[in-house]
Amino acid sequence: MSTQILKGLRVLDLSRMLSGPYCTMHLADHGAEVIKIEGADGDTSRGNGPFSDDDPSQDWAGYFISLNRGKKSIQLDLKSPDGKANFRKLAATADVIVENFRPGVMERLGLAYETLAADNPKLVYAAIRGFGDPRTGQSPYSDWPSYDVVAQAMGGLMAMTGPDAATPTKTGPGVGDIFAGMMMAFGIMAALREAEATGKGQFVDVAMYDAMISLCERMVYLHDMTGNVPGPEGNGHPFLAPFGLFPAKDGHIALGIVDDTFWQRLANLMGLPALQEDPRFASRAARAENSTKLNSIVADWSNAHTKAELTALLGGEVPYGPLNTIADIVNDPHVIARGMLSTIQGPDPLQKPWTVAANPLRFGAYGNSPLASPPALGADNDLLNTLVTPNEMDADAKRALRNAFGSFATGVTVVTTRQADGTPRGFTANSFTSVSLDPPLLLVCIAKSAQSCEAFEQSEHFAINILADTQKEISGLFASQSSEKFNIAKWSANAQNMPLIEGSLTNFGCARERLVDAGDHLILIGRVLNFETHEGAPLGYYKGAYFDVGLDTALADAAAKTMGVSLGAVLARGEHVLLLENAKGELSVPTPPPEANTVDGLVGHLKGLGLTPALDHLYAIYQNTQSGQQRLIYHGVVDGDPPENMRYFNLCTLPFDRIMDDAERSMLQRYARENRHGTFGIYHGTEVKGVVHTLAGHQEYHI
Repeated sequence: MSTQILKGLRVLDLSRMLSGPYCTMHLADHGAEVIKIEGADGDTSRGNGPFSDDDPSQDWAGYFISLNRGKKSIQLDLKSPDGKANFRKLAATADVIVENFRPGVMERLGLAYETLAADNPKLVYAAIRGFGDPRTGQSPYSDWPSYDVVAQAMGGLMAMTGPDAATPTKTGPGVGDIFAGMMMAFGIMAALREAEATGKGQFVDVAMYDAMISLCERMVYLHDMTGNVPGPEGNGHPFLAPFGLFPAKDGHIALGIVDDTFWQRLANLMGLPALQEDPRFASRAARAENSTKLNSIVADWSNAHTKAELTALLGGEVPYGPLNTIADIVNDPHVIARGMLSTIQGPDPLQKPWTVAANPLRFGAYGNSPLASPPALGADNDLLNTLVTPNEMDADAKRALRNAFGSFATGVTVVTTRQADGTPRGFTANSFTSVSLDPPLLLVCIAKSAQSCEAFEQSEHFAINILADTQKEISGLFASQSSEKFNIAKWSANAQNMPLIEGSLTNFGCARERLVDAGDHLILIGRVLNFETHEGAPLGYYKGAYFDVGLDTALADAAAKTMGVSLGAVLARGEHVLLLENAKGELSVPTPPPEANTVDGLVGHLKGLGLTPALDHLYAIYQNTQSGQQRLIYHGVVDGDPPENMRYFNLCTLPFDRIMDDAERSMLQRYARENRHGTFGIYHGTEVKGVVHTLAGHQEYHI
């Protein structure tokens, strides 16, 4: 079964045989583009067999099919200049490289990790070796070749497997290879997560010997705590009973009795309830001490029944399972229900499909698609023709792009943190936004070239300070590289000991949630832990210049007093709008009293009526062509119970026919439309014709 959860991930697979191909098989099964890099004769496993009867030319070995389904293949001679050049082009586009050569092979080819990472800093380079790589720990065996049997023998697995100490036994599957491949698949995903956050890849290696020690972790603590050297235990367990393999008439079964409740249940099912009370078997410790006798009792009982009889009696009652061969597995209802045997149609539709073990991972958000065919040798050589070397952007293009980025207005913030030694660090940022209300998340961009970038990468907390229109000097100070920033600016520490700039409109204390690499910047996402707000207007930035973002109340008040301008407001509460209603049922927007025709007069009037208004921006400027009067209409929010002459109206059912003023009716119709889309503008014109100037989307978050 295949998903697309890793779609977009490009992996170059230089590995051969089992460990590396098993690792990249998992990545390909879940959507990664895995490209096998093969020499003239291809991966060794292409010739290992077995082969189907309908494949007389022996092109498709079962070994190769199982491990390389869903991959691509490019043939390259890595010893030739052209082959090396093409591989470096591919590596510059890759997220991951996987190889399982001995140490030094890629260095001799001039294709070492350090060389490839110089072209692609985000590259994750994964090496599976018998005894690890000198970069992470020089082994005296580092130059030894190794295969599965060597890893099993040296790593302790064979010493713990078999009927007795005189007969150490290799496990059937190539566990020495497979477990190292599984570990590396995890290592790759962990390193990719780091690369996503920081833009920096890394070298990752696993030694097959080390992986076997990890797999046999039990021998380590047993030897440490008891001084014993664990040896083969046959099919039993050193301190649990009955636990292991037991005979049946037609094969064997497995039992795993740990808890007393399961032991009591088994004794009843065996028809020997007296065993529950037998002091030799009444507790886990007693059963372990008398395991030889107990296992003999259970074996005598199980040997009198067939596997089918035992399955009917014990299945679902105690930890039990029959010993299955592949012939049993093919017909097992669990395997059928879970789709654990997949068929793959080869390139030749006339050939019988191949059956392979499916990928056991299941992701609830993804369906499982059929597995794709493995590649013919060199089937994807044409991919090389699609590689384009990216051109460095010239200075003029960078300047034009910077100007384009600056063609919309932003607020100005100072982002602060502390180094590990407690030194405060900070910089001015114009790219700040809210991300989520629940959980409360904020986002800010940090230039990788910024002197304080590393401090923000490493710190667990930071603060965002939204500057007021009186803090242009603070913005300039923190935009500089001055080492005196925090000596000049007034600041205090919040609960997380992060610097808060005094006089800011709002301060957010944040815990680092995630770092995401974004070209020449890092995106820092923070979870808001605490915040405080203050009255004032924010400082804005547009095309390299500061401006005041606010209501321009002084200008509005002066115009209202001297130029025949009347004021009003569109005041929203959720999906409703507050309107005046006269005795005739006619509607209009709230206005200040004639004797207080100012913004403050409007706000004060509404507060006097028991309402709580908050104006946020100018919404319409228009002139009545008949009277010549100018109108300034603000937008805002309001809360509180309305007085007798006011009502809240739902925007979806607003009775526009009761709005007598043509301009107000048109304006409120526009507002209802804009409210649905969440994008507002400023209208400028007359009561019959004008232009709407679009604003950047505006949202308020209350945490």
